[in-house]
Amino acid sequence: MRILGSLPLAVFALASVSAMAQMPSSIAQTPPMGWNSWNYFAGKVTDKNIRDSADQIVASGMKDAGYIYVNIDDTWEGERDANGVLHTNSKFPDMKALADYVHSKGLKLGIYSSPGPKTCANFEGSLGHEEQDAKMYAEWGIDYLKYDLCSFIPAVMQKQAPHDKAAQMRLMIAAYDKMGKALKATGRPIVYSLCQYGWDSVWEWAPALGGNSWRTTGDIEARWQSVYDILEQQKGLETYAGPGHWNDPDMLEVGNGKLSMAESRTHFSMWAMLSAPLLAGNDLPNMKPEIKAILTNRDVIAINQDSLGHQARFIYSKGEVEVWARDLKDGAKAIAIINVGSDLYSTHPFHIDLPRLGLHGSQHAKDLWTGKDLDLTSDMAIELPSHDILLLRIASTK
Repeated sequence: MRILGSLPLAVFALASVSAMAQMPSSIAQTPPMGWNSWNYFAGKVTDKNIRDSADQIVASGMKDAGYIYVNIDDTWEGERDANGVLHTNSKFPDMKALADYVHSKGLKLGIYSSPGPKTCANFEGSLGHEEQDAKMYAEWGIDYLKYDLCSFIPAVMQKQAPHDKAAQMRLMIAAYDKMGKALKATGRPIVYSLCQYGWDSVWEWAPALGGNSWRTTGDIEARWQSVYDILEQQKGLETYAGPGHWNDPDMLEVGNGKLSMAESRTHFSMWAMLSAPLLAGNDLPNMKPEIKAILTNRDVIAINQDSLGHQARFIYSKGEVEVWARDLKDGAKAIAIINVGSDLYSTHPFHIDLPRLGLHGSQHAKDLWTGKDLDLTSDMAIELPSHDILLLRIASTK
């Protein structure tokens, strides 16, 4: 979601919140999977688009692969009445009926708001109506809330504390805490997704506010450089992710823009490795078979949904090749080898340094994109086209 303005906030962690950073949550024990309307429909999304997308999630096999949430982003909001009740606009004539329809498919419905007076698209936000809105979401049957900072920056942070970055942070945290408490008070299990662009080390304090995921960066775009830049910003954040609370590098762009098939595989693979929420954002009714094959790769999804909940760590790079790894349950390990170079005519032959991964000798592995088994050794020459990936699952290394 595009924000109304940006603000270089100082990193200022509250000790009382940071101490609770690994607060357990019974919600989102594995990263949420689903679809969000913004990347494809943006402000044009309608009730029909959501119903059609829900239908396609089921028909395409995405539901069976684990995609459960159907999330409406911005522009569903209408006006508030004299009692402060927020009504939907004409694009969404009956949100309760829509939720019932989505639930009838065995799926869950998500929605969007902002702690500010307006959303990023200048629709009604939740400022001053947090408890009222949370109760309304629960009554509708909402299962997921994306809460986007947006106008809270100029309307509250800059207005109330124009020259005090620490005070601005306290205001922001208090706003997210207020909605977190309001959602909890409803008694309904609603995934709480914080969207404030990774400012002020959000990963240190979001779990204590009931956050199940939090954006670590600005918005993703459907181009390789954006995907790569966001990937690089995930280095070092692995200690903050785990069951119930996940780093969120933003939604998937698989099937959008001009991403090549190699780039789409790498994008999906690395979001899976990062234990990121897997929220597709493409045109589901017109999805190409090769895009569906990427989004429904069960072996890759299994890495993302592994119950151990460990986020991948960057291990090392050599030339234009990066190596990432994560531990899996039962002593298994996933390894990602990426050619991040832009030379279309160079495959950058690469020999993996297994000891740097804590591995010694030949390792039995499975290539999760070809499905083929292989014996991985430090002598094996690995050649990857530009922006492509070799994603491996290694059996128990115990």
